[in-house]
Amino acid sequence: MTQTIERESPVPYYEQLFTILRDRVTSGEFPTDERLPSEQELCREFGLSRATVRQTLAKLESEGYARRVARRGVFASIPDQSSGWIVQDAQGFLESQIRQGKTGIDTTVVAAQFVEPPQHVAEALQVDPGVKVFALERVRSLDGTIAMFSTNWFPLEVGQKMAAATDVLEGTGSVNSTLFAAGFVTSGARRVIRAMNAPDAVATHLGVGSDDPVLRVRSLSWDHEDTRFDYYETWVLTDVIPLEVNVAAG
Repeated sequence: MTQTIERESPVPYYEQLFTILRDRVTSGEFPTDERLPSEQELCREFGLSRATVRQTLAKLESEGYARRVARRGVFASIPDQSSGWIVQDAQGFLESQIRQGKTGIDTTVVAAQFVEPPQHVAEALQVDPGVKVFALERVRSLDGTIAMFSTNWFPLEVGQKMAAATDVLEGTGSVNSTLFAAGFVTSGARRVIRAMNAPDAVATHLGVGSDDPVLRVRSLSWDHEDTRFDYYETWVLTDVIPLEVNVAAG
């Protein structure tokens, strides 16, 4: 179990510390309801700033691995079982479901090719007009029931990595794991959720009518150098996969 901060890793320090503390909670090193080390103690142990430690503790709270008690501190806890996709999580749908112990996830790759992107994609990824990006279209099912249709767009350098990722193209591999292995680690993301009628092609993939409202999630991810490396649009049937948002007191 990793217990130190890797200074050369592209993974943000707060994410590394989150993993360490989460593992300590889930392994029982910090039993449920035991007070966690203070901010000052964590800063001293890991050589991190107080702002980084606070960001970590907030993430632990939001994901249910800690609870804050006024004037007493932060205590270890085990999160309730989730049934949906936590949309503010840096992980994607697949990793979210696997972490919840779900195994009946199937992915069908509909298309994977370099294309000229729609205007909103080119603007999001900050690519020049006419420059092709790699588009990956997939249908995801849970326990045999169609749950979502997704399109990821990647700029050229990232797209070349995806085009060579056989497991991703076969629907068995993780996009996030492939990105991580290629050195693209999410430092931040912005997601916009809107209920609207699905375009005809999307409705066909989802098996719904073109007049049926579907939740559309658009997400843009960037790394610590503010390089925009992944932009996706996911249409979610929330009666199959509910979207969840964890809230922690600031």
